[in-house]
Amino acid sequence: MYQIEDLIPHRPPMVLIDAMVAYDEQHAKCRVCIHPQVNFFDSALNGVPAHVGMEYMAQTIAAFAGAQARDAGEPISVGFLLGSRKYECLHSHFANGTELLVSVEQLHREASGLGVFDCRIEAAGMVLAQAKINVFQPENASQYVREASGKTNE
Repeated sequence: MYQIEDLIPHRPPMVLIDAMVAYDEQHAKCRVCIHPQVNFFDSALNGVPAHVGMEYMAQTIAAFAGAQARDAGEPISVGFLLGSRKYECLHSHFANGTELLVSVEQLHREASGLGVFDCRIEAAGMVLAQAKINVFQPENASQYVREASGKTNE
């Protein structure tokens, strides 16, 4: 099993997931422990706002892609969260002291780098949030960003 920092391009303080606990060709699961020292902890809520769950899902997708790349002997590359369909969360926040299990399943992947994942956040066997997440992982992220911004080094 890999360390999270070896799988995703994020660096502290923006590494929001704690560990990858399982993965295979289509799935990945990561753990997130909610406590006052985690990013986005809101003391008024005594937890992390539910909308941060979208980033937990996105980073779990990144960890999935990173594990696949590492297994193939390839470098970790940058991907982009394009959007979500039906992000549903049963609560306004993820409570202090909760251990979250973030699960992603790759539903579709195109050669262009577009992908769709079915994502869930669970705690104590209950689904707290779910969404379909659309992502894009271009072959050359730096070139893609330059071209998308209209800045080319010709």
